[in-house]
Amino acid sequence: MQKGQLTRAAIIEQALASASQVGFEQLSLATLAADTRMSKSGLYAHFKSKEALQEAVLERAAERFGEIVVQPAMRAPRGVPRVQTLFDGYLEWVGGTVTGGRCLFMALAQEYRDRPGVIRDQLVQALKDWHSTIARVIRDAIDEGAVRADVEPRQFAFDMVGIGMSFQTSFKLLGRDDAEAMARHAFARLLADVRTDVRTDVQTNIRAHTRAS
Repeated sequence: MQKGQLTRAAIIEQALASASQVGFEQLSLATLAADTRMSKSGLYAHFKSKEALQEAVLERAAERFGEIVVQPAMRAPRGVPRVQTLFDGYLEWVGGTVTGGRCLFMALAQEYRDRPGVIRDQLVQALKDWHSTIARVIRDAIDEGAVRADVEPRQFAFDMVGIGMSFQTSFKLLGRDDAEAMARHAFARLLADVRTDVRTDVQTNIRAHTRAS
């Protein structure tokens, strides 16, 4: 990789770290220049606008998400192990264990919810890709006979993402020490409900516990 490419990559990584803490709107080029020991004009030599930098940061965030969450899961055996590994990586990402902050995608989902444009379109596509990845892993698990054939993959993806969002709110905003344990319990119930190798009476007990709660 040439020097210019290395510099550009370093800028993106620093911007990603900053954006994960403060969001895109508070991402200051002046602060970024100081953090990377560059001038603002030096930054503009690599990115012609703040939006171009934001696009590159979001693209890098999607790549890191793939490296940290998706790729390890795809190396796990098809079926329940792959589904579980996917969730484990997702929980680490959402909790900031591997990102050093918060989930950039969730933060931007609020920041750009009602703001049409290139960044919002890029974010929407990244989130759609994530839902599609979960659904594909569930379809593979169905093909393996590990998950019931009547399970709707898109619904499972919706539920799993919902657990992740609830976890982040409880952990980051409410400061609940038991947030991860509760998230894992919720996912265990979700997974038990769709597996073919879980006894019916166990599923019934889980549903009864849910109603009682």
